[in-house]
Amino acid sequence: MTLSRKDFFKQGFFSIGEALLKVGGTVQEAEDSILSTPVDNNPIKEPVPDINMVAKADNQHCLAKNCGCFCCSERCETQAIIIVMGEGIRIIEDLCTGCGTCEYVCPVTPKAVRMQARATTQTPSADQAELPSKKGESPC
Repeated sequence: MTLSRKDFFKQGFFSIGEALLKVGGTVQEAEDSILSTPVDNNPIKEPVPDINMVAKADNQHCLAKNCGCFCCSERCETQAIIIVMGEGIRIIEDLCTGCGTCEYVCPVTPKAVRMQARATTQTPSADQAELPSKKGESPC
C-alpha cells in the first residue's frame, strides 16, 4: 500500500479506513485457509523399543563431556548409559534395549545419541528372560 502525503490529506481519514479494510480482508482469507487445513495432533513420535536397534554416542556434540547434562542417563531404564567426565557418554550395548528414549530426550542438535541397527540381531538372553518369583522354583 502506497499513499502519498498529498493524497492522504486530500482524501482524509476515510482512505486509511479503506486501506485497513482491504488488508483486513486479505488477512481474514489467509487465516481461513490456514484453519481449513488438517492438523496432525501428535507431531512428536514417541520412541518405540526395537531389540534390533542400539544407541550410538557422538561425543563431539555431547554436553556431558563438559558440563552436567544427564538427560539420557537419567531416562535410560536399563542403565545402559554411563557418563564419563571429559569424554561424554559410553553405551553398554548388551544392556541397551533399543527403545530410543536417550535419543528422544537429548537436548542438542545434532543429537549426541543416535539409534542404529545392531551389527547382529539380538535375541533375548537368559539375563533378560523372566526369572522365577521365588527361590527354588523352576520356570517350567
